[in-house]
Parts: sequence; C-alpha cells; structure tokens
Amino acid sequence: MRVIFYKGYNSPLLLVFIFTFSISSFGQNTSNHGNKFEQLGSLLPTGNEFRGMDGAPGPKYWQQRCNYDIECSLDTDNQRLDGDELITYFNQSPNTLRYLWLQLDENQHDPNSDNQSFNPSSIQPVMSENALRQLEPWRELDKFGHKIDAVTDENGTPLNYTINKTMMRVDLPQPLKSGEKVSFRVKWHYYLIDRINSVSHGRGGYEYFEKDGNYLYTISQWYPRLCVYSDFEGWQNKQFTGRGEFALTFGDFVVKMTVPEDHVVGSTGECLNYSTVLSPTHLKRWEKAQNATEPIEIVTLEEAKKNEKTKKAKATKTWIFKADNVRDFAWTASKKFIWDAMPHITEDGKKVMCMSYYAKEAYPIYRRYSTKTVEHTLATYSKYSIPYPYPTAISVEAASGMEYPMICFNPGRAEEDGTYTESAKNSAITVIIHEVGHNYFPMIINSDERQWAWFDEGITTFVQYLTEQEFDNNYKSWVGAHSITNYMSLPKDQLEPIMTNSENIVQYFPNAYLKPAAALNILRETVMGRELFDYAFKEYCRRWAFKHPTPADFFRTMEDASGIDLDWFWRGWFYGIDAVDVSLDSIKWYKVDLETDPEKQDYVYKHKTEKPFDDISKRRNREEGIKFSVEEDPELVDFYTNYKPWETSDSIMEFTTHLYEETYSEKEKKEKFGDKNYYQLYFSNKGGLVSPIIIEWTFDDGTTEVQKISEQIWRKNEENFSKVFVKNKEVKGIVIDPYKETADIDERNNNWPVKELPSRFQVFKKHKEGDNPNPMQKAKKKKTRP
Repeated sequence: MRVIFYKGYNSPLLLVFIFTFSISSFGQNTSNHGNKFEQLGSLLPTGNEFRGMDGAPGPKYWQQRCNYDIECSLDTDNQRLDGDELITYFNQSPNTLRYLWLQLDENQHDPNSDNQSFNPSSIQPVMSENALRQLEPWRELDKFGHKIDAVTDENGTPLNYTINKTMMRVDLPQPLKSGEKVSFRVKWHYYLIDRINSVSHGRGGYEYFEKDGNYLYTISQWYPRLCVYSDFEGWQNKQFTGRGEFALTFGDFVVKMTVPEDHVVGSTGECLNYSTVLSPTHLKRWEKAQNATEPIEIVTLEEAKKNEKTKKAKATKTWIFKADNVRDFAWTASKKFIWDAMPHITEDGKKVMCMSYYAKEAYPIYRRYSTKTVEHTLATYSKYSIPYPYPTAISVEAASGMEYPMICFNPGRAEEDGTYTESAKNSAITVIIHEVGHNYFPMIINSDERQWAWFDEGITTFVQYLTEQEFDNNYKSWVGAHSITNYMSLPKDQLEPIMTNSENIVQYFPNAYLKPAAALNILRETVMGRELFDYAFKEYCRRWAFKHPTPADFFRTMEDASGIDLDWFWRGWFYGIDAVDVSLDSIKWYKVDLETDPEKQDYVYKHKTEKPFDDISKRRNREEGIKFSVEEDPELVDFYTNYKPWETSDSIMEFTTHLYEETYSEKEKKEKFGDKNYYQLYFSNKGGLVSPIIIEWTFDDGTTEVQKISEQIWRKNEENFSKVFVKNKEVKGIVIDPYKETADIDERNNNWPVKELPSRFQVFKKHKEGDNPNPMQKAKKKKTRP
C-alpha cells in the first residue's frame, strides 16, 4: 500500500490530511461513544457551605466532640470487665438535639444481635463440629453483651434510655442547643469473649494459653461510646455486626484500669503514673529507652517467663492513661508480656515512643522486627500524609490484626523451637505496617468505616505498599496492579463496586483492600505521575486531618490539587465492575514508496497553497467530512468521499489543483522518508474499563522503547481505535503493559508477534517444589533461627 505525504508541515492542508489518515482508516463509529468520560454529576453530593465542591471543608464545616473519664476493673477470675464513665458531649452542630445515640459494640455477642442470624446457611456432605456450632451460635452466648447498670446525669438522677441491639439512645432531660454541652454517666459490665475459640469471634476479649495457664487481654470496643452525628448523614445508626467497623467522634480521654498487679498494661495515650506502677528497674529502663537508637527491653524475656509461672496475684494496680484528640481508646494486659521501646523523631521535631508488647511465643520475630517496623511505618506514612501527631505507637502480638489510636494488635508467632518461616516473618511485618498505618486512616483522617470499608482499608493498604517498598525494594508485597487481576476477571455477577457498603460486600478482602489499593497505585504510577499524586494526596490528608471526610471529599481534592479531571477514573474503578483488558488486535506496517515512475503514482507532493481554507470554521467542517483511503488509484480525487461540507465541485478542483503542483524527487524522498516505518496498531477495549496504554517496542537491533498513550484516546470511542506510530527502526516485537502496571486481566492479547502463554495450570506447574505462589498462604519451608 502507498502512503501520501506532503512538504510543509505547518500547512493546514497537511494537518487535515494527517488527521484523517490517523483515524479514518479504522472507521470511527460514534455509536461507540458511551459515558465513561462524562462527569460523575449526581453520583456525588452537591457541594455546600459545610463541604465545598473543591473537596475542602467549607466555611461552616462543623463536627461534634465527646470527652470520656472512665474507671474500669478487670476480673481475671470471672473474665469480666466493669466500668463507670463520665461522658461530656459538645453540640457543635447548628441543630438542637433531644437525644444522643451511643454504640454498645459488645452487643455484637448478644444472642439477639443481627449477626447471629442474618447469614444464610446450608448443610454440606461433611460438616465440622465448629460448622455445626455456627448454625445456631446464640445458644452459646446467653451471658454476653453489654449490661447497662445505670444511666444518670452528673448528679445521679436517672435518665431514660432505650437499647436497640448494638445502639443505645439516651433521652436528654432538656434539649441540647447548638454550642451547649451535656454530661452524664453510664455504669456497665460485660463478660469477655474467648476471641480465639468462641462461636462469636470478636476483636476484643481474651486468648487463653493452655500450656502455661495464662491469658492475654485485648480490650477494644469495650465502653459505651457516642455515635457520629454529622452534616452529611445525621446520626450514624447502622448496627455493628462485626464487619463494618466504626464511625467515631474525637475527644479527650482519661482512663483508669485496675488489673492484677502482675499484669503489664499497654494502652492508647500516655501513662500518667509509670512512677507508681513500674518497679524502679523497669522505670529506669523506660527512661533509658527515651534516647535509644535500638529497641530497649523494659520487661525482658527472662522476666516475662518468670512472671507467667508465678501464682495469681491477689493485689491490684491501677494504671492511668491520658489521650487527647482521639476517636477511640483501646488497651491490653497480660502477665506474659515482654515490652520494648525506642523513640521516633517526627519531621517537626516531636518524639514518639514506638513500643511492642508480646509473649515469649512471638519473641523471635517481634524482638527483631516489631518496634523497628512501627518506627519505619510512622516515618513513611508521615512522608506521604502528615507528621504523626500522637506521643506513642504500639504493636501488640495477639494472633490477629486490628487497629485503634496509638495501639494495634497483630500476628507474629514463631514455632515452638524458636524458628520461623520467611512467610511468618513477612506476615508479621506486613500486618504491623498495615495496622500501625491505620493511625492515619481512619484514626486521624477520620472516615466512616461502617459505610465505606475501602476508604480506610484500601487507602491504608496502598500506603502500606509504599512503606513495604521503602523497607525493602525487593519486598514481596501482595499489593499492586498484579494483585487484583484474578478478582477483576471473575464473571460480572460475582463482582461489586468498591463503593459497596461494608456489610454488603461478598468478597471483602479483594474488594475493600486489594482493588482500591491497586487503583490508587495505578493512579499514582500510570495516570497522574508521582509528583502530582503525592501533592494532591498530602493535601487531602492536610485538609481532613482530625475531621470526617467522605469519598466525595477525597475524589474532589485529588482533582482540585492536581489539576486533573479524574471523573473517568472514579467512575470506572470505584463505581463500576469493568476490568482492564486492552487487546492489540492487528498491526499494519507502511513504508513510503521511493520510486518516481509516473506509472506508479505514489502521490508524495509539495504544495504551495497559501490559503487552502477560508476560515477556521470551514476547516473544522472539512476535517469532519474527510474520509481517507489508502486504496491504489491513479486519480487523487478518488481518495476522497463524503465531502458534504463542500458545496461545489469547483472547491474540490481548486483544492486538488494545488495538490498536484510539485512532486518530491527520488533523492528527497529517500532522505526524508527512507528510514521511516509507519506502524498502524488496532486496539479494542475488551474489558470495558478505559485505561492508559503502555507500549514496549523491541527493534531489530535489540533496543527497546516504552511509550505511553493517554487514556483520553478512548474518549470518543470506548470500544476501539487505531493509531499510527512512526519509528526510525524496524520493529520485531510489541508488548502492551510490559510492566503489568494497568491491571490488564488477559496478557494473551497483549503481544505481537502473538506469544503462547502458559495456562494457569502450567504456570503453577513451573513452580519448584516447596515454593509458595500465594503470598497469603503460610509457607512451611525455609525456617530461620534467631
């Protein structure tokens, strides 16, 4: 096939010709224009004086506040926690309130809670004892849940209250007007759940160590606490059923915990009385740790082993902790704990004590990695968000993962002989990074987890990936574009949008963690670029630190601070279930015919037209009407059809007269076009999710070139397009998405020449015996002895 070129690259005539050449031969079909690049419109709430259209808090933004003064005691004989709290609630809304809603999260374990009966069940050919227990869990839960002993005002006068499963409404004696505050008391108790073996698993409760007869307590979701009352939803009144986590109000806490005197306590906040609860030796070590460069053991391994063998203490100690401007409070206690600490200095010069509490079973991993990982996490998350504002950050080994302000619970135990697998070590590091990272999302940037699981889990997982890579650039992260392709390639009836409510998600981990993290990684690396993304992301964190953002605030801030319209991205990745599957369907290769034989008219012409178009509007009309064909034909005018904007044939003849005026010589053509190769690539969007296209070209001489095509190329045709690429060397291979950065679910259509890829079975078959292709599964090989 012969290709037509012209001298005069600034000529409007040339621009028309080149443009029509690049799109028309593929047959642009406007019927393929969909809504993928349209604005989100009504999918986002309208901006107002509380939340701006730019994603920032509005001039009249407000949020409530609630302070707590709590005294509690842990009964380790009966596994019971008793508490008495004074709550002071500040109404900073413009509205008058006649009642307050509190959360009773321990009622998750009440026999009448929704989660005890709202999941479907079935009988399988083989059933375990635990599976049979799960068919009727309420039978084992008769004593569990919050027991409210009294609700009174500050003076002891009873207040009316109503319990609705995991919610409690307290009726105020008089309306609480805007700008006013009210204080009241709640006295309560509940029995702790065996969070490892109970039919109703929980985040808080106890773990019993049968070999030494001791307990490890994780006290969380433990006190009646205020629900969020906000400008965008009023009272958050969705029941707690175990999955959708928390929406909470910022405030100040003073908490006194009375426990057996041989127990070590770690907690949200700063301890006010270490001088009385610690021995002189432990206090001296604590003071030494303030300036340490390596973790210092305050309670040593030998001391912990000795302590867990002693008889039960009869006396008690009361530990006092204070925490300011936090949305929640959690603590831990055990006579098994080793405790170490070291400082982290923030970029604004403040000292944060990084600490770990763990039993001897976790010593081989935690002594070496836990506190250092806490410190590294604070440094990295602060780099990408805001400086860490709290005085402490704690990792507790508790055979599980869960997060609270300044304290989190994580896995990380070794084998009985003290060895551990690489997988166990990496699992501990990964979860510590993730849970400590939750201090930022949602503990500081305080989203509603009950509504949007991804908004804290997905964002935290994304920054977790950045933190892992800065910990070790060869770290085997399970986060990234590659991590989500299996999930996104499932049938559409097995998928749901990221924006799905927390309680309604079927495949929770890929939907709330992996997909949003992969999306944000693609946004940073491929769509926006690191500089623009990082600036906008930090701006979002700065705007919404210690406030209550919504997804709309995040979406709008990312656009506002970067100057990029990302509605197409939010629509596809967060509101849709399409996948990225860009197919390289076919390729055409063109070369300029260098012969000058008049019998082989190749139509390479100079032109001298000074004013080929009357005005810009006519030029635009003509561009829209031109169709270019590469059919061989001796008459140039036959290359054109559908000249509807041109009203007379005289216009065409005048146009073509100028075209025929001067031809290139053979020498000129060879000099200008002899080395040029024109590759027309034909793409189709088989997955439905529009995406940038990354092309890796491999040339005959072995060199390579990577080229990126903006996602905007799909804006007028979301199904297919063709594009011409001009190369000075001949191409021997093409790969689409060579670095697997766009989450393309089918690599089989990404190559030219077409490569035969191994099937899923063949991929697994190639793993060496003992290798673990799934990072989420525990490996049983290659143990490390500390």
